[in-house]
Amino acid sequence: MNAISRVWIAAAATMMPLTAYAQDVQLTYLTHWAPDTVALLEEAASAYSAEHPGVTISVRAVPFGDLLTTIRSGGTDGTTIASIYDLWLPALVKDGLVAPAPENVAKEVSDNWPAGIAAAASVDGAIYGIPNEVNVYALNYNKALFEEAGIAAPPKTWDELKDAAAKLTDLSAGQQGFGMINSWAAGVVHPFASLLVSNGGQLIADGKPLLDSKEALETFQLYETMIKEGYSVAAMGTADANTTGPYLDNFVSGKTGMIIMANWWESALKGGMGDDFDNIGTAPIPVGPSGDAPRSISYSWQTVVNAGATPAEQEAAWDFLVWLNGPESGKNGASAMADILQSMGILPSRNSDIEAYSDALNRPFLEGYVSTLADAQAFPIVLGGQEFSEALQQVIEQLQYGQITAEEAQANAQADAVSILERAAQ
Repeated sequence: MNAISRVWIAAAATMMPLTAYAQDVQLTYLTHWAPDTVALLEEAASAYSAEHPGVTISVRAVPFGDLLTTIRSGGTDGTTIASIYDLWLPALVKDGLVAPAPENVAKEVSDNWPAGIAAAASVDGAIYGIPNEVNVYALNYNKALFEEAGIAAPPKTWDELKDAAAKLTDLSAGQQGFGMINSWAAGVVHPFASLLVSNGGQLIADGKPLLDSKEALETFQLYETMIKEGYSVAAMGTADANTTGPYLDNFVSGKTGMIIMANWWESALKGGMGDDFDNIGTAPIPVGPSGDAPRSISYSWQTVVNAGATPAEQEAAWDFLVWLNGPESGKNGASAMADILQSMGILPSRNSDIEAYSDALNRPFLEGYVSTLADAQAFPIVLGGQEFSEALQQVIEQLQYGQITAEEAQANAQADAVSILERAAQ
């Protein structure tokens, strides 16, 4: 165990009433959100502090690409609360970096969130975080480009996807039919995984990787076809540390006809497109030759508490998080967290928040997402999951740049996955 880990787990396990520590408790909330969203979180934190004198909360934001590294150094920079991607939780728990939720908080989560979302905040049956957002993937397409190309409706099958991509591609005009993201693990892997599950396959089952399946090979071959035929141009798909960059710019400017992306990027599209945002349509993931229905990968985010925080800080942090994610903190029966998430176009996950925002969740952009939510498959939450995702990212990017064949990609991805998961389990 390194020195940072020892700092994180130094706090005593016994939790005492908040009132015993109510004076001069200072909390730091680490996130990757943009400034406008951080401002909303700061407003909520100020409202909480007004009701809880002596508890002050500051918000710190870093780029998404730096978030996990910053969390791992949190014992030395004073972080109390951190927003995390659910895939990171098992390793953070194993390393003793996050505190288990107190019994009352665990009951709050199990009683008020869907079972699958609550499970993603748990390790070995113990809850470690409070879920907030849930994300799924859908096909995003430019309706104006579809009309120009004579495409009447979004593709429902892979054959229709390839046909639409061909019609939308005009390389002389710098226009690609289907955009693939690179330089960002989740952005690379999640669309691939969504196509895989819509082809009847899985990434991992019972802790074992299944990238050597027929369904997986067909998914690698779909990518290979898109690249070889010129329907997708790797150089147009680069992402930056804030998960924007050329892949977003090319879609916003009408240089990309289709892309598979999560619901959270609605706000980025609106900001970039203005009135042209109405040109964007969403649809379920097209079904592959071995699939039977459109499906998507889902993943969630949650907030956790630093295991190295003092008992007073931990108690105050959990109390604030319960309030922030509870129906008394927001507007019209929604939580303040749900209000913040909806400002970004992100789906909240608490049952009462979904009910409170039922009308908003029926808006046109979310149609393609909400329609597949019930059949979505959670991205596997396993030890070694982040390393698995990064290794698969590298293989897919090699395929995108034409450096390996689909068959080589499959063999390499499976070998990497077996090695990573076996090593993580030791």
